[in-house]
Amino acid sequence: MWTFAVAAALLLAAATLAFVALRQNANLFYTPEVLAENGIPEIGKDVKVGGWVEPGSLTYPGDGSEMVFTVIDNSPATITVSFTGIAPDLFREGQGVVAIGSFDADGKFTARQLLAKHDENYQPRELKPLGTGPDASAS
Repeated sequence: MWTFAVAAALLLAAATLAFVALRQNANLFYTPEVLAENGIPEIGKDVKVGGWVEPGSLTYPGDGSEMVFTVIDNSPATITVSFTGIAPDLFREGQGVVAIGSFDADGKFTARQLLAKHDENYQPRELKPLGTGPDASAS
């Protein structure tokens, strides 16, 4: 009976440790819909927001070092993101994006890093045969 009790206690402790470790390291992002439902997270806290870059929303106000774009999902809600830096090669309008940064008191999201998402059929430009892909009609 003691052996069973010790085994059960060890199993419960291991499950608790695994749950805590996985919860702390969960790598999730907020979508516009989730932010509209729950409000913005703590001001100044690093978070990830993600969705698609809205076509026609990418602008370079001011001196051009900052880019501003809108992140959308399948809801009417949107997130306006500003980013200063070099965007990834795969970053473009209509593509998936995850932005890492924080919200300010006015609800503006400032990204310090952008991650561009691609589908399972991604192939680097250098490996694509000539005459294929979205740029084929321009040549």
